[in-house]
Amino acid sequence: MIIPKESRLTDEQLAEVNSIVEAYHCKVQPIVGHHRTIYAVLGEERETIMVNRILGLDYIDRFDAVDSPFKLMAIQSELAHHQITIGKVIVGQMPTIIAGHCTIDPKNPNYFLESAHAVKEAGATALRGGVWKPRTMPYSFQGDDSSMKILIEAREQTGLPVDTEVMDEYQLQIAVEAGVDILQVGARNALNYSLLKKIGEMTADKPIKVLLKRSIGMGPVNEFIAAAEYIAAAGNPDVMFCPRGTQPTMDGYRNYPDESITPLLKEKSWAPVIVDPSHSVGRAKYVPSASLAAMAYGADGVIVETHSNPKLGIGDDPKQSLTPDVLKKLIEDIHAIWEIRKRYKVTKAQLV
Repeated sequence: MIIPKESRLTDEQLAEVNSIVEAYHCKVQPIVGHHRTIYAVLGEERETIMVNRILGLDYIDRFDAVDSPFKLMAIQSELAHHQITIGKVIVGQMPTIIAGHCTIDPKNPNYFLESAHAVKEAGATALRGGVWKPRTMPYSFQGDDSSMKILIEAREQTGLPVDTEVMDEYQLQIAVEAGVDILQVGARNALNYSLLKKIGEMTADKPIKVLLKRSIGMGPVNEFIAAAEYIAAAGNPDVMFCPRGTQPTMDGYRNYPDESITPLLKEKSWAPVIVDPSHSVGRAKYVPSASLAAMAYGADGVIVETHSNPKLGIGDDPKQSLTPDVLKKLIEDIHAIWEIRKRYKVTKAQLV
């Protein structure tokens, strides 16, 4: 990983660095941060002659070899100092709460707009709303392009950043053009490497965050981090992990709750963890407890389905969505656990 002396390389300097690394069958991927740009060398970055040639350039501060299979997402990488901001919140400095409908009903836009205002009133950080939805059966409602306008209208009315899931390049293009603040990658696409790379490429120079959910059948923690590496390596380091329950299911829950992997992720990666208890347990009555458990495990926040009147919702909302009153109380309790957690605070330096 190349760190320049100035905040970023000039075009001429980058061209010179590229000419060096390409001679050793590597490539350079600029990673744009808030205060400086770093340059990841993708390939065999330990080639001694290549490293020495780069270090010999008078505009290079240092060349850090990352002793990890994850060049960018590893806790030892230069990106360990990277901050992800959602709205006015720096993720990790205070609880991040994303809330809203599982699915936006294009026939009843006021339902979503009402919920958006209620979510803001409850104290949420950002607004979720499903424009498109992966469904098990092809006859179920799959979402509608027109719902994107409703989502953006809700942002304009409330001022909250918005989150929505994309499943293919067509949807990705629409979401990026609309200026969605957070792109959600669902469990079914968590290992769709072509889509992950395309998301990284299309958002590389944009203030768009990516919430990467854990695949239903995903195994080792390293596999989860590697999936995030695809997005970062393609140009966008603003990636957050989202445990959301795995298989096999647990009797009574929709999936097997996996919020306990949060400390394992944080031992290996600097990226924030936003847990989805709604899809993990699958019933609104279990969501508050699952949310608090996630926070106790060290999550940076949660994403919970919320509807002003769940009975009128579509998709998963009738069975999974909290009401705004419950959300408000939950957010208060999340902040209380956040304060308790400070007694057991483990710094990144202790984890490395």
